[in-house]
Amino acid sequence: MDAARLKQSWSLVAAHGDQVPLYFYSTLFLAHPETRQMFPTNMAGQRDRLVTALGHIVSNVDQVDRLVGFLQDLGADHRKFAVRAEHYPAVGEALLATLQHFLGEQWTDELAQDWAGAYGLVSQVMIEAAQAAEAVNPPWWVAEVIGHERRAFDVAVLTLRPQYLLPFTPGQSIGVSHPSVRSWRYYSPANAPRADGTLELHVRAAPGGAVSSRLVYGSAVGDQIHLAAPVGDRLTLWSAGSADLLLLASGTGWAPVKALVEQVAAEGSRRKVDLYVGARSRTEFYDNDAIDKLASSYPWLTVSYVVGTDLQRPGEFVHAVDRALADGDWRSRHVYVCGSDEMVSYSAAALARAGYHAGQLHHEGLGKHWYGPAWRTAVDQASAADSSGGSR
Repeated sequence: MDAARLKQSWSLVAAHGDQVPLYFYSTLFLAHPETRQMFPTNMAGQRDRLVTALGHIVSNVDQVDRLVGFLQDLGADHRKFAVRAEHYPAVGEALLATLQHFLGEQWTDELAQDWAGAYGLVSQVMIEAAQAAEAVNPPWWVAEVIGHERRAFDVAVLTLRPQYLLPFTPGQSIGVSHPSVRSWRYYSPANAPRADGTLELHVRAAPGGAVSSRLVYGSAVGDQIHLAAPVGDRLTLWSAGSADLLLLASGTGWAPVKALVEQVAAEGSRRKVDLYVGARSRTEFYDNDAIDKLASSYPWLTVSYVVGTDLQRPGEFVHAVDRALADGDWRSRHVYVCGSDEMVSYSAAALARAGYHAGQLHHEGLGKHWYGPAWRTAVDQASAADSSGGSR
């Protein structure tokens, strides 16, 4: 298998843009119509996902150790789409047909053998990972909605009770899907693990978001939703050791930060925690009661609210990180940042300029929140242009 030849051929195919996934899925669904039900009705995000995945795999085809972990995560996670071992040959056929179509006369027998061999290895790793995951976790959990509170027009706080225990670590994200929507989105529970196994989700309805809109506007107590195994570790506390913490949150990015505060309380450590919660206006602080209760319960926790827009200073906007940096020197602490792409990108850049090093800054990869933290981490590592981020 010639890695250079694979990379060169993929660059030629990828240059055709959206036509590539369109041709691939048309070929797959026409030849194997039974596979259509595994995909969402709206295929726009799915098309982006295919090209991004293939690009990441091909660009790392000569770095097997780095690629295997990504493929194992991908294979285990694809169980939630009801993907089984017998579906992989159909995908391989469609992939080779797509490559042949766009490469035209440049498609040779040698190149076909390279791609067939590469896909065989990829599918083998994914299938074996899915089989291994079966012994640990189900493809998904069924959970009942036992609480649904609208905190703002587009924000809801849901309390879920899985049918059996769903283990997770604060800061991880869990796949969420409504049975009526063949799509998944990832949300970080807003609580540390509880004795009763319930989960709290903070959901903002995104424009055009099938899952988030259904959870905010179309769900009620008694409904059932599906949950996938937790993924991601970039927002967990394991890498911070016993260090004191600076936490920066905005919007529903408060959810995983809230879970971290609960974890600190549960571990009974003596670490100090300073929390800055930002919003554009006071009306956007949708979880004040819980924040104030935490602040009054734990002397090691200091909370500062940061309102971005000041009516006395039109045109200016204050970020939570600006206020935190003005208040003190936190360079002895580990810093956790979670909010919108813009908030996290701005915060990470501001902290870097102030002398904070990468090892003490914790956040997720920018964008791609249609798939999840494990995906974002892998794809971000392959992109030199993206050096910071997080998405909520």
